[in-house]
Amino acid sequence: MATEPKEHIAEALLKRAHSPDQANTIFRERVKQRPLLLRPTSPDPDLDARSKRQSLRHQKAKSQRSSSSSSTKPKPLSAKQKRRLDLYAIPASQRKYAIYAPLHRMWCAYIREILGLGREGKRTFVDANSAGPVLVSADYHGALLEVTRSRCLSRVGTKGIVVKDTKFTFELVTMRDEVKVLPKEHTVFRFEVPFEDDGEEEKQKMGEGDEVVKKEEGEKRKPLVFEIQGGQFENRAPDRANKKFRAHFDPDL
Repeated sequence: MATEPKEHIAEALLKRAHSPDQANTIFRERVKQRPLLLRPTSPDPDLDARSKRQSLRHQKAKSQRSSSSSSTKPKPLSAKQKRRLDLYAIPASQRKYAIYAPLHRMWCAYIREILGLGREGKRTFVDANSAGPVLVSADYHGALLEVTRSRCLSRVGTKGIVVKDTKFTFELVTMRDEVKVLPKEHTVFRFEVPFEDDGEEEKQKMGEGDEVVKKEEGEKRKPLVFEIQGGQFENRAPDRANKKFRAHFDPDL
């Protein structure tokens, strides 16, 4: 005579706490069909050591590449960080008019050369058609600018040597050793281009022992005077040098 299978202890306990249907469902899903987790086969110790060595080499090479790239190519500073560090600010010890006077003399020679007023040409005048495009694309670092018209009346009469030509401003060092930042928009600037001293030219051509005949004061040539509209110069100096300008009507004139 066959004996009845003995009831599982977990099933008996579930029937005490739940209904027969719910107890059978829980017993079937949680006990009978419970997955059996087996440990995977252990890998070969030699192959495992080899893979570890390879991973260590890859990690070392990756760290070396990252360190070398970070040392040779540092992350550039943002504009906010540059302003906070005052990287482009002129220190107080360098805000002297006498320091930039040689720069102005160099600029005068530069502007005479591009206008064709050198010693060889002997030109004494320029016209708007030839000088206009040259002046628009010229570099004004070292120019002695004076504000003749501006919507801000307190800026009229300000005069100094340009030490910084930004997109929207001219930064000048005045004769009082002060730095003035003048916006280009709605401002008219004036500058003079003096001719070379004829006496110095003759002195260089003649010997030191020869006499130098000086010209009379009445024959001294007056400098050329130019006025520029600051609103038409709202570009950086390198951008103006490569940009082609065309003559057109300006409503501010």
